[in-house]
Amino acid sequence: MIKLFRFLKPYTSYIVAVFILVFFQSISELYLPTLMSDIVNKGIVNGDTNYILKIGGLMLLVAAGGTICIVLANFLSSKAATGLGKILRNKVFSKVESFSLQEFDKIGTASLITRTTNDITQVQQVLMIMLRMMVSAPMMCIGGIIMAVSKDAGLSLVLVAVIPVLVLAIFIIARTGIPLFKAMQVKIDKLNLVVREELVGIRVIRAFNRIDHEKKRFDEANNDLTDTAIKVNKILATLMPVMMVVLNFTSIAIIWFGGIRIDNGKMQVGDLMAFIQYAMQIMFSLIMVSMMFVMIPRASASAVRINEVLDIEPEIKDAENLKNSNSKRGYVEFKNVTFSYPGAEQPAINNISFMAKPGETTAIIGGTGSGKSTMISLIPRFYDIDSGSILIDDMDVREMSQESLRNKIGFVPQKSVIFTGSIRENIKYGKDNASDEDVKCAAETAQAMEFISNMKDGFNSIIAQGGTNVSGGQKQRLSIARALVRRPEIYIFDDSFSALDFKTDAKLRSALRKETTDSTVIIVAQRVSTVMDADRIIVLDEGEVVGMGKHKELLNDCSIYREIVASQLSEEEIA
Repeated sequence: MIKLFRFLKPYTSYIVAVFILVFFQSISELYLPTLMSDIVNKGIVNGDTNYILKIGGLMLLVAAGGTICIVLANFLSSKAATGLGKILRNKVFSKVESFSLQEFDKIGTASLITRTTNDITQVQQVLMIMLRMMVSAPMMCIGGIIMAVSKDAGLSLVLVAVIPVLVLAIFIIARTGIPLFKAMQVKIDKLNLVVREELVGIRVIRAFNRIDHEKKRFDEANNDLTDTAIKVNKILATLMPVMMVVLNFTSIAIIWFGGIRIDNGKMQVGDLMAFIQYAMQIMFSLIMVSMMFVMIPRASASAVRINEVLDIEPEIKDAENLKNSNSKRGYVEFKNVTFSYPGAEQPAINNISFMAKPGETTAIIGGTGSGKSTMISLIPRFYDIDSGSILIDDMDVREMSQESLRNKIGFVPQKSVIFTGSIRENIKYGKDNASDEDVKCAAETAQAMEFISNMKDGFNSIIAQGGTNVSGGQKQRLSIARALVRRPEIYIFDDSFSALDFKTDAKLRSALRKETTDSTVIIVAQRVSTVMDADRIIVLDEGEVVGMGKHKELLNDCSIYREIVASQLSEEEIA
């Protein structure tokens, strides 16, 4: 956790001020029992009212000063802790943004959400408590012992017997709780995962009538977390009773032996009262320490998880010596490209070579799992290849900055992702400075104007979270418009027409041809009708190219392509 405190640098002045304020507040707390002792020993015993009023007024001033100090300390520690939380959230989010898909696959979305929210909150809360107690607890404990000994060294032997008992209790409870705190964070991840899957997949769950099954899954994850939380709270629940029992027996022992010493004339009543207060301060400082020991293990477990994210070095990063793009625009070439997913037994694609040029449409077709989507995800460098090279304008993508590479590409993913906000904002996501005319033109080309104009507020109509208030086909058209508005050098459509009817599909492809005359177009599709007019069709099977050419050439030369065509088109259509 200490590793995370390096981010507290902007709040150094606050932390120094907190320590100073808590120091003075502790001094005031330690001084008050001595003043009270003087009032009893010198004022009440001698009947000196003026002395009582004088020292009583001083006590009020000291108490007021201590109160002001602790209020200011609490305010500043809260600002520092919440500031650290803000910085950590920014750091974690920025780091996650730099991850390749491999890092996302490794940690998991649910865990990343937990680490960005729950884990950072745990660290933030503990820091707030530590800033208040880090100075206060040791000072109150050590100062209390010194003041208690100064009042009566003999009676201090009671504390010598009690303190080891408290320390042992704190150690046992903290040692038992640490593994459970770590387990709790993992189980929160699991619960988040189940909830996220159920919320995202609610349509499938209802369609297959699996509500009871999902309730059972949630109950299992929830009960598992609850059981662990109960175990932790049972352990913590034993701490306070143990502390209070020790505290009360300590008070009894002090009063018992103190009474004997007063009876023998070795101690004054005021000193005994002060001694009891110092003993209570020592006990409560140890209780504060115990609370820190209880909270720090959980925060430490959270801090480890946060550091795991911050310490991950993305596998895909910009080369040290980046090259500038040349005058060519939109040329894409695969040279003997092989790629395997981490842990896979065999490559997802193997020895792929082809070239796509501006003004041409290159289509990729093949069976499910043949490597189509994998192949095109390598162009924007979502993953790095194992061997071979991918060239954009005769330059290896690994020698280009990721920003400049992706600026050349308009990518439409297989699963349409629409963000909360207006339709205009979703289309302008492809290009921030796009004009309203550009947005309208992109929507018209994507065949989205019909449904947009029928919506109440047109381009200002709000898209619900996840795009739940638009259909699958409408989402696809908005995704296509988002790519079109940036007018990139390379268009990549990953099965982006699957939710469109044949009429809209044909109109969209016709409009695209007019808009993309100077760009390279790469289309992944399942439908033969979508790819048959392409300048080049690449047929994939089990990660390898088994055919490449135009529609009629492949009908004659590629048996797998003929099978795909025969499964979708009638003999008349094929002819």
